[in-house]
Amino acid sequence: MQTIILCGGKGTRLREETEFKPKPMVKIGGKPILWHIMKIYAHYGFRDFILALGYKGWMIRDYFFDENNFPEDKGRFNIIFADTGEESLTGERILKASKHIKGDSFMVTYGDGVADVNIGKLVDFHKTRKTLATITGAHPHSKYGLINVHKENHLVTGFYQKPLIHDYVSAGFMVFNRDVFNYFDEGTMENIFPKLIKEKNLAAYRHEGFWKPMDTYLEMEELNKLWENERPWAVWEKDNTPHPKHEGN
Repeated sequence: MQTIILCGGKGTRLREETEFKPKPMVKIGGKPILWHIMKIYAHYGFRDFILALGYKGWMIRDYFFDENNFPEDKGRFNIIFADTGEESLTGERILKASKHIKGDSFMVTYGDGVADVNIGKLVDFHKTRKTLATITGAHPHSKYGLINVHKENHLVTGFYQKPLIHDYVSAGFMVFNRDVFNYFDEGTMENIFPKLIKEKNLAAYRHEGFWKPMDTYLEMEELNKLWENERPWAVWEKDNTPHPKHEGN
């Protein structure tokens, strides 16, 4: 099964880094975050990638053409570079990349977020639900400190610095059947979700583990600190069990 990774946005909220490089090339632990995402998928046997390029896409192409940048992964990534335009929105990028899709289903994710999602279980879940689309729901951390206030005396009874929120957000790591191409247009990818929901064709895979996007400079710094210490998304380091059932899918 192939995976489209959306790599074309300008990442304006990370201007300190993306003024000179595309957002997926921002480095975490000395490697582009895009490399980290691809390592997660490859660990579960999904090694066929379609990189939907846009802003400064040549930098991504040049990086992966030079195997000296990742000698330990030589031959592990099968990559198609799809030029999807600098100003295209995500729906249009997926449509432009669709000509490269070979099978009856495919995956899509963003080029700026990492998680310890078990991709094999995600795909199996999608197959059992028999919907056109499955998105992964994850718990975000609040960007703000949350407080509890006593109803009567108005005293603060608790303060929680950036707590984990119990609700789910769409975290990327999506699976689609190819019939979903009939739903996409030149707008954003998320535009198709209301129609899929109405048709009961959108399922959610609940991920209770680690997930973190990289939307700001602060989040980039946080990811680098996590890489130095815990590396919570590095499933390829923690789980040495092979996943042959998904090889070549």
